[in-house]
Amino acid sequence: MKITQIRLDKLRVPLKTPFKTALRTVTAVEDIIVSVHTDSGHIGYGEAAATAVITGDTHGSIIEAIDKLIAPRLVGMEIADLNRILQLIHGAAERNTSAKAAVEIAVYDLWGQLYDAPLYRMLGGGDPVITTDITISMDYIDKMVADSLAAVDRGFESLKIKVGREIGVDLERVKAIYTAVEGRALLRLDANQGWNAKQAVYAIRTLEDAGVQLELVEQPVKARDLAGLKYVTERVHTPIMADESVFGPAEVIDLLRMHAADIINIKLMKTGGISNAIRIADIAALYGVECMIGCMIESSISVAAAVHVAVAKADTIRKIDLDGPSLCDFNPVEGGVVFNESEISIGDAPGLGIRAIRGLEPLAA
Repeated sequence: MKITQIRLDKLRVPLKTPFKTALRTVTAVEDIIVSVHTDSGHIGYGEAAATAVITGDTHGSIIEAIDKLIAPRLVGMEIADLNRILQLIHGAAERNTSAKAAVEIAVYDLWGQLYDAPLYRMLGGGDPVITTDITISMDYIDKMVADSLAAVDRGFESLKIKVGREIGVDLERVKAIYTAVEGRALLRLDANQGWNAKQAVYAIRTLEDAGVQLELVEQPVKARDLAGLKYVTERVHTPIMADESVFGPAEVIDLLRMHAADIINIKLMKTGGISNAIRIADIAALYGVECMIGCMIESSISVAAAVHVAVAKADTIRKIDLDGPSLCDFNPVEGGVVFNESEISIGDAPGLGIRAIRGLEPLAA
């Protein structure tokens, strides 16, 4: 199975409701879709999310990196030579993690197809059913409470609450939601870098003193403020999770050596794809640290790849935040992973199991 062509298209899928965080507001998935074609007729699919405020990637940079730097290296390569292909992808350019992730995902999809097995089995196997949380976007308190109750009624047992703008209002938001869903769902807070270290300690201690039990608090301080992250981690009882602070394996090692966080959030768009996600999970396991696997605003194409990784690395990846497809107005994928509210399941189809993608828009020449 030899690579003959790498094609790029755009995909737009509206969200059911706007996604609001301390960093941005998003109304639709607008991603670049990669399809890697082979001489055997098999096609592998990948997806790149342009999340400039986190990864620095834009549609333009993703297209340029793949079209001009990555694709020319891969045409003619045998899918069976997976490790060499991964080296070529990551050696093509610095950073550009979303572009690398999209191509990696498509290649791994083909690798599974080559050996006629679902990707998670190729990565080590596992129970092909997992459970995700769902994100409650930042909004008026009454709206966030109503959204939380609706999510619980739909069967979600973990809620990720977006905070990080006005700390006083944040505290009222969390207290109100906790009172409304207590005993029915766990709460995870995501500040998206919205607080400084002292604010974070104040906010978390205030909630702890009020009897609000949180499963974790995600990225309370700026991404590069590892000292601040460590300051928070050492001064609260609630587990602290690093997200934007860690992209690749080397950063994970630095953070774990500092004891700057209790949990690591893996996202394929940050790691540059599946290979580094696996490395991070293995490094965390060596340190006895658990991981979450999450996603950007992505469709079920790239999130499916994260699901396969989560299943294969379930011993370390114990928390799941793969709600992107649940936030979308429709699923553009035929086949693939099944997203049924909080339950996500993988079938027996080879690779990612994607048969077709609806609504692709060719890039303008």
